[in-house]
Amino acid sequence: MNPCELTASVTAVANALACKMNNDELTLLASVLVQLGDTLVTIATQRAICENISKNE
Repeated sequence: MNPCELTASVTAVANALACKMNNDELTLLASVLVQLGDTLVTIATQRAICENISKNE
């Protein structure tokens, strides 16, 4: 999937969810997904740091 297809797919999912959820539900889901994204980035960063440390030992 190229970057344009990916962003179009994400937009389609967002629109589909928005049609089925009220504002409170959307706000909560958005908050949860932001936290999920932040946590995944933290995990990936920690893994990269650990791999670099292991390579340098």
